[in-house]
Amino acid sequence: MTARLTARELTLRYGDRVVSARLTLDVPDGAFTAIVGPNACGKSTLLRAFVRLLKPADGQVTLDDRDVTAYPTKALARSLGFLPQDPVAPEDIRVRQLVARGRFPHQSLLSTWSAADEDAVTAAMEAAGVEDLADRPVHQLSGGQRQRTWIAVVLAQDTPYLLLDEPTSFLDITHQYQLLELLGGLRDQGRTVIAVLHDINQACRYADHLVAMKEGRIVAEGAAADIVDAVLLKEVFELPCVVVPDPVTGTPMVVPLPGASS
Repeated sequence: MTARLTARELTLRYGDRVVSARLTLDVPDGAFTAIVGPNACGKSTLLRAFVRLLKPADGQVTLDDRDVTAYPTKALARSLGFLPQDPVAPEDIRVRQLVARGRFPHQSLLSTWSAADEDAVTAAMEAAGVEDLADRPVHQLSGGQRQRTWIAVVLAQDTPYLLLDEPTSFLDITHQYQLLELLGGLRDQGRTVIAVLHDINQACRYADHLVAMKEGRIVAEGAAADIVDAVLLKEVFELPCVVVPDPVTGTPMVVPLPGASS
């Protein structure tokens, strides 16, 4: 697989605290990449660097061999759509109004709201399952409804790259799998998906490319079938387990051993 979005020798830090040092990653183009690892291992920090919300202390992120810092803001936003962990909506905004903000990168000072904008917003809301919430104030929604609304915002942005930080948070199990199926479908249409996921079995089932991180470094990457085993899970998550074939897909399925939480 080719890579148009890359990280090269990244050192990422918050103040004096170094999160990652000399991290390098090629994101396979047109694939679903899942980033997994324990809390505070640098997964979210890496996504923030990809979308220029965190400036590397060293190294660079490139898109099409061009440093992302060289792109005008709107141009970058037309390529990279980003869903952070805890987005905040403006006070009293309604669902459709918020989703419409996903079209901002496609607007100019002289442009007006177009039929294409309207179609993109409608399609995004339908895909995220929030069309029936269009007139609801966002602050009145449940956690899961808000998360699906924010997913619709990113979908309305209509970018070739989708970077999602824990997109299944707050979703019930049905909506989790519906979202992962949606992301898989977008991948099949040629989009590149990069998602931080906490459920290793979901990552194994849906991702083409798995990146396992610990303490700011990449421990292993590749197809789940090639890298996921009990040794990796013990190293990355300190989880005693067995790994067996998923009875539906044949992909690796992690089964914790009794006493794994002790």
